[in-house]
Amino acid sequence: MQAELLIKARWVAPVDPPKLLPDHAVAIADGRVTAVLPTAEAEQSIEARQVIERDSHLLIPGLVNAHTHAAMTLLRGYADDLPLDTWLQKHIWPAETRWVSTDYVRDGTLAAVAEMLEGGTTTFADMYFFPGSAIEAALELGQRIVSGIIVIGFPSKYAADAQEYLDKGLALNDRYRAHPLVSFMFAPHAPYTVDEATLRKIASYVGEIGLPLQIHLHETAQEVSDSLDQHGARPLARLAEFGLLGPGFSAVHMTQMDDADLDTLARQKANVIHCPQSNLKLASGFCPVGRLQQAGVNIALGTDGAASNNDLDMIGEMRSAALLAKAVAGDPTALSAPEALHAATLGGARALGLADDIGSLVPGKWADMAAVDMSALRLQPVYDPLSQLIYACGPEQVSDVWVAGEQRVNAGRVNGLDTTDLRTRLENWRTRISEGTAHAGT
Repeated sequence: MQAELLIKARWVAPVDPPKLLPDHAVAIADGRVTAVLPTAEAEQSIEARQVIERDSHLLIPGLVNAHTHAAMTLLRGYADDLPLDTWLQKHIWPAETRWVSTDYVRDGTLAAVAEMLEGGTTTFADMYFFPGSAIEAALELGQRIVSGIIVIGFPSKYAADAQEYLDKGLALNDRYRAHPLVSFMFAPHAPYTVDEATLRKIASYVGEIGLPLQIHLHETAQEVSDSLDQHGARPLARLAEFGLLGPGFSAVHMTQMDDADLDTLARQKANVIHCPQSNLKLASGFCPVGRLQQAGVNIALGTDGAASNNDLDMIGEMRSAALLAKAVAGDPTALSAPEALHAATLGGARALGLADDIGSLVPGKWADMAAVDMSALRLQPVYDPLSQLIYACGPEQVSDVWVAGEQRVNAGRVNGLDTTDLRTRLENWRTRISEGTAHAGT
């Protein structure tokens, strides 16, 4: 068999099936996986133009950050240790109103893409203004992006009203329809920032176009309480009434859940995108992952934005998700290491409508992969590489990343990135935002 690339690894975790394969290799041609087989067999049967040996590494599918606001790297650490409402309304939204632009989004997203790639993330779902600039930044470094057709119920520099938000997003979808690294989702911000008429309109678009949808939902107890006071129904029930739920629907956060919510999510085959570190930092609550697992609800993981996390490290997110699930459920078996990896790969791919193309290392899927070096002294001894990945590794263990078979990270560094120039631009933004904030306060 001919292949363009053969990667030999000490272990391969294909995710589907959920078992570890020692001394295996992955063959790649035309950007896709063509075979996963024992290394000894590959050496006899695969003729590859390039062979890469990673004899102390675990090879995993590229991680899928199923929910983030990439450009918010520019607000990392800007307004910490505050409640969600105060954080958003008094700090984040005013800063965004003043500073968000095409250049802001491009620079912030470029920093985010570099950080995510170096941590093994090959796909991210982005919900932010000026999505065209985010797409350009992702493609500059070769990362896969699911761009959100954002809708929010107030004007911004990007769009004046709900219809303009939709029209601009749909035009981008048409423009990039055939691009192998770009796909789209509807991304209404939240039930409390998007009105009923717009949500119903989005439901009709979903039915016509077939794109997935994600929305911030049941993030705080206050959100649910306000919905009951104003509408006589919980937010999830309202969205079900509008026709938004189904297998392509993802509820982001879902820290507040009762039995009826759980039944609705399971019956509708909806997804939950769990953002544990952001939820912890904002004291929003705890997503009941163990109960969702038992009900068969697909779980994906996201970092949320760097302004509320404060990093985009999906390996750290897997650890937080696994540990938190056990504490909340009172069950040490909740969200095991293999299940955490599933949530960060195939679970995310499923929530984004990409499970046929990414999320696991099986023939026919895009060769989106990360090699994690298990040789560090602090990781020894390695009894179970998957447990080590979830409970002991950090992004610094990621040595190589491939997207569609193209190497994007080599020796832990992103290919083709001028870090000096990017650092200068990020520092310029910090200076402008800091001086603008100080001036506004005088």
